[in-house]
Amino acid sequence: MPLCLCVSVAVFDGLAMSDLSDQKQISGAAMDRRVAVPRRYGLIALAAVAAIAVAVLLVRYWPRGVPVSRADVEIAAARPGPFRDVVVGRATAQPLHSVLLDATEDGRVEQVLVKDGARVEAGQLLVVLSSTQRAQELMARSAEAAQQTANLATFRAGLMQAQAQLRRELTQGEFELERVRRLHERNLELAATGFLSPSALEDSADKLALAQRLVTQARVDSREELATREQSIQAMQRAVTDLDQRLAAMRTASEGLAVRAPAAGRVTGLTLQVGESVRSGTRIARMDSLGRFKLDLRLDEFHLGRVREGLAATITHDGRDHGLHVARIDPQVKDGRFSVELAFDADPPALQVGQGLDVRLTLGDSTQALLLRDAGFYADTGGAWAFVVGADGHHAPRRELKLGRRADGVVEVLGGLQPGEEVVVSPYRAFVGASAIQFK
Repeated sequence: MPLCLCVSVAVFDGLAMSDLSDQKQISGAAMDRRVAVPRRYGLIALAAVAAIAVAVLLVRYWPRGVPVSRADVEIAAARPGPFRDVVVGRATAQPLHSVLLDATEDGRVEQVLVKDGARVEAGQLLVVLSSTQRAQELMARSAEAAQQTANLATFRAGLMQAQAQLRRELTQGEFELERVRRLHERNLELAATGFLSPSALEDSADKLALAQRLVTQARVDSREELATREQSIQAMQRAVTDLDQRLAAMRTASEGLAVRAPAAGRVTGLTLQVGESVRSGTRIARMDSLGRFKLDLRLDEFHLGRVREGLAATITHDGRDHGLHVARIDPQVKDGRFSVELAFDADPPALQVGQGLDVRLTLGDSTQALLLRDAGFYADTGGAWAFVVGADGHHAPRRELKLGRRADGVVEVLGGLQPGEEVVVSPYRAFVGASAIQFK
């Protein structure tokens, strides 16, 4: 800008001197000489040339875009090469099977018999809890069940006594019926010979009919009384059975206060202390399978549509490659990533839970493509544009790009770049709104 001011002052002074010179030359004698072209037109042309030169200099050297030190950014060139459709990520080793142990009853910790991280066998006692309320309820239920059992025994004894009494009464009635029948038969013989009057024979027949009715009624009454008593005993038996079942359930719940290992494995997350109170549903520990692992891999959400179950993956551990495959995909995206569960194709290597491993997940076959290093710029632009370094190497204007697949640390360039062109690939957060970058 100062250069422009100096040129303007020089042009103004030149024009002023030209006017004074012209005024001195105007006289009567000068009219007989040839008139020369005024010098001010040449000065004007000179001023115009100077202004154009200044404009060119300004265009060339005036800063364009956000000034950035070249050492503060990362620059990568677009190069042709094989695009290996492989995603490299950091996976975490997890036990293949885990069983969660939760408290089934409220209680207080009485004993902790194993330490966190210990190996245990199936059925081994881990933690013992106690519950005063549960113990009192169990005692009350036990007493009630015992009382009902005693009542059932009493009813059964009464049934047996009733059966015996009814049998005696029925036997007595049948005996009396038989005696009356024999007597009536003799009376019939006597009446036939004239030794017994008709009235006495009729009285004998009435006694026989009465005895028969009494025996029949006794049999009916005996059956009804025994059926009623048996129904009462059956109802009481059902009540006792129900009480026994509830008592057994309470005892099972009380046994739940003694926490045992459901399977052989390693105890993790056991942090209980003796005397600590726990509520029902409180996490006590976790049982992890021994020697069997899976890998939990978190990938960028960009790959969610391309990952499917069965895809092959590999890891290198202790100098040996181990094959895996995608067993399960959790499509829920959190912090821009989703989870993939990888299962080993054969026996896994010796790992530790939580150990980190580099995994190469193959998404497709290799193809030739124009490649650009995958770096922080992609997260800020979504691959829609980038700052491409100009031919002069001093500035990088913003340019629209068309990028494709991302894998193995590179991104596929589909349009907007030529081989060899350089791109600022570091994050753009500091100048994401700029139209260009000027390197200092």
